[in-house]
Amino acid sequence: MGVTAILGGQWGDEGKGKIVDLLTPSFSVVARYQGGHNAGHTVFVNGRKFVLHLVPSGILHSDVTCVIGNGVVIDPVALFKELEVLADAGIDTHGRLLISDRAHIILPYHREIEAVAEADRKDRPIGTTSRGIGPSYEDKYGRRGIRMQDLRNQEPDDVLALSIKENVATRNRIVGGEPLDWQPVHKDLVDWWQRLEPLVTDVSVYLDGVRRAGGRVLYEGAQGTMLDIDHGTYPFVSASNGTVGGVFTGLGVGAKAVDGVLGIVKAYTTRVGEGPFPTELSGNAGDALRDSGQEYGASTGRPRRCGWYDAVVAKYAVRINGFEALALTKLDVLDGLSEIKVCTKYRHHDRLVEEFSSDVSFLEQCEPIYDTLPGWDQPTAGVTRFDDLPVAARNYIAYIEKVSGAPVGLVSTGADRDMTIVRESSLVAKWLE
Repeated sequence: MGVTAILGGQWGDEGKGKIVDLLTPSFSVVARYQGGHNAGHTVFVNGRKFVLHLVPSGILHSDVTCVIGNGVVIDPVALFKELEVLADAGIDTHGRLLISDRAHIILPYHREIEAVAEADRKDRPIGTTSRGIGPSYEDKYGRRGIRMQDLRNQEPDDVLALSIKENVATRNRIVGGEPLDWQPVHKDLVDWWQRLEPLVTDVSVYLDGVRRAGGRVLYEGAQGTMLDIDHGTYPFVSASNGTVGGVFTGLGVGAKAVDGVLGIVKAYTTRVGEGPFPTELSGNAGDALRDSGQEYGASTGRPRRCGWYDAVVAKYAVRINGFEALALTKLDVLDGLSEIKVCTKYRHHDRLVEEFSSDVSFLEQCEPIYDTLPGWDQPTAGVTRFDDLPVAARNYIAYIEKVSGAPVGLVSTGADRDMTIVRESSLVAKWLE
């Protein structure tokens, strides 16, 4: 299996960073295909914490090249800061990071426009991070975005300068107040290009060459299936395609470029921001899961909404993405609970619903129907062999497989990369060969 895609099967924050980091030694390239610096991939190595936002999680391995694809929108200031943090931690990224020449750039006016748009929603906000990701994608699809390759043309009267003038004029109409001067924005781009130019290349050509030479590529997604712009809980979603289709458009690779797809799901469910969340727990039960799982955003610090495992969501994600295996994370957070619930269907008024709906108003009226399983008293934290798990934990995993529609090939039992169970004879074990 030369090429594998790893992506989230819930509302993001499933622990993709750790799983990518764990699998990276079996690959020569890790490629990120969508999203922006609102993503936060947290990796613990020997007790040391790394939080990555734009740079793929594989960067922590010194012999791996990392790629940021054209489907990612990039804030150069955020990227430079992240590279400096890595350098301070002793991680040498020189010659190991490539950026697509087709990737779009987030500029200061994108952040301002997003903040205004979010404020205008008043009683029905999306819950964005206001980091400019959405407006940058809007410019992309409005055919007025600034791409990395555009920075090659820097003269005051060139297309880049004209585009900046037009975009800043639009910003001034939307935001109001003191007008923004386009010239400092243009100057920043010119200055940034000095640092960006050595990194920028045709990523599609590069990845094709790696594959033809027999190299193994790991595709890394951000956010999760339920935040996908097309298949998530729209409009309470991200601005990009975090599902498997984003791999092809976000990196410029063909349909045969993916040999396997691994879905990451938590042993329970969380989401950040607004929107429907059928299994959400309120009060002490939700607080207990949040505190036990340290469920606070890696990028923003926002507390995550917490609830029981939603198999309706998981089954939907398996179908949408073609997950061949699941990685179940944060099993240890459930240690000590006397019982654990799993949602297998919803009740909408007088009828039962087994498939996820595109209608968020409908979902907000749904009540979860739970099956209740016994919990376990023995700790699972740090366990590395499946047979060493408590019987009730093994039964829980088997039930997750049954109701989700995909086998669990990997179980995370803690934050560190070594706190992991890879099940023998699973697809994940084969991908690690």
